[in-house]
Amino acid sequence: MDQGVKRMLTTEEYTRLDAIAMADLRRRGQVSASELLECAFAQSDRLNPQLNAIVHQDRDNARQQARQIDQRAGVQPDSAKHGPLSGVPFLIKEVNAVAGWPHTRSTRLYRHQVASSDSAIMRRYRQAGLIAFGSTNTPELCLTISTEFSLFGSSRNPHNLNHSSGGSSGGSAAAVAAGIVPAADGSDGGGSIRIPAACCGLVGLKPSRGLTVTEPDWGSAWSGMSVGHVLSRSVRDSAAFLDLLRLQRPGLFPVPDFRDLYLDSYGREPGKLRIAVQRQHPAGLPVHDDCLAALNRAVAQCESAGHHIEDLAPPVDYVLIGRAMSTLINVHTGQILSPGLEASGQTLEQAGLAESTRRMAANGMKTSAAQYLAALDTLKQAERQMAGFHEHYDLILSPVLALPPAELGWLDMNADDIREYARRYATYSPFTALYNGTGQPSIALPMHRNDTGLPIGVMFSAAWGHDHLLLQLANQLMPDRVPVAG
Repeated sequence: MDQGVKRMLTTEEYTRLDAIAMADLRRRGQVSASELLECAFAQSDRLNPQLNAIVHQDRDNARQQARQIDQRAGVQPDSAKHGPLSGVPFLIKEVNAVAGWPHTRSTRLYRHQVASSDSAIMRRYRQAGLIAFGSTNTPELCLTISTEFSLFGSSRNPHNLNHSSGGSSGGSAAAVAAGIVPAADGSDGGGSIRIPAACCGLVGLKPSRGLTVTEPDWGSAWSGMSVGHVLSRSVRDSAAFLDLLRLQRPGLFPVPDFRDLYLDSYGREPGKLRIAVQRQHPAGLPVHDDCLAALNRAVAQCESAGHHIEDLAPPVDYVLIGRAMSTLINVHTGQILSPGLEASGQTLEQAGLAESTRRMAANGMKTSAAQYLAALDTLKQAERQMAGFHEHYDLILSPVLALPPAELGWLDMNADDIREYARRYATYSPFTALYNGTGQPSIALPMHRNDTGLPIGVMFSAAWGHDHLLLQLANQLMPDRVPVAG
């Protein structure tokens, strides 16, 4: 759009904009916050019935917020107060509380629960002037990597409606990839930002442990494994949201010592990097040719940029780490369900839970303090091992998934044969969870499309606190924003 010329924004123009571009146009008076919001509503009306990405909408309050932003425009500049994202339509993952909205966590046990106050991350979004108009779908309690067993039904991949949009931030990923919003809230406790990003062809950064805002309790953070950020269609949006969500002083965990703004630093050259490439499945299983094709394309781009490439897997015991993470997640699953069970007088068997959720909670309720502490010790040992590895290598490049985005129904957390479900899970997603256990930053980038048009992503991971390096390399490999699906 030409500077200084005010006209109606078309849907095609809206879907070409990332969040920073939208906010910039609004600040320059070329579009209004209300106009951007109505574009988001139109996209939602057209696409969400197919995708089932958005499970609750609060349009009246969103319109009121947009009008307030528009009324301030021209009276006083709000860029200093709100930063680069003010007036942008936004969606929040349903597990993050928004005052007055349903807060079910996609489980029948809490289907009538309404949030009494905003979560810490939602307060940051409000302060930035983002206009959150709805919440996005997740699987039950965010406990799997396909958004299927949900109180609200399955979310679908906008690139192919028969396939999964990933999980657990699958509703957010589908909404962003379809062009309903330019970015949406997510959380990642085992791959739940990076996997949906890979499935839907988006940028998905899991920040370093301790860098971004969390609720002030260990349960919400899954003992430090789960962190919040967004799914986006541009690297610069990911950088801007990292600035928005970063902590300036330690919360539950130490804060990385990086003083610059990520939005200022993401465009800098990262220098010549030493990159270890993980080509093999940690369990020795095959990695699909589509995923290897994406990996090889990323390797070629890195070599063209002058980076040093060496085939080498992380020096850790994936089996031990997986068991430790399962122990912790089981404990927190039992913890989050216990109040609802007590209030309703139900048992785990009566609560309408997915079979895998029920088993995880039951195991968690039987876990001893000694077992919990042993699991933490295992992850701390892996953290030390990876810190030593990164003394020699700046980054690790790997697939995000070992298979292309799964068909809906293939990964069923309510399956009678829970062993087959677990086998499929481990076959499909062996790469992402390590970095939740160690607290390292990790980013998924779109790199390839297979013959059926499905996106295939790759993942770069760095030493703790080196989120800026991931953003700089991501910008070097893909400086433009990702187009919407279709």
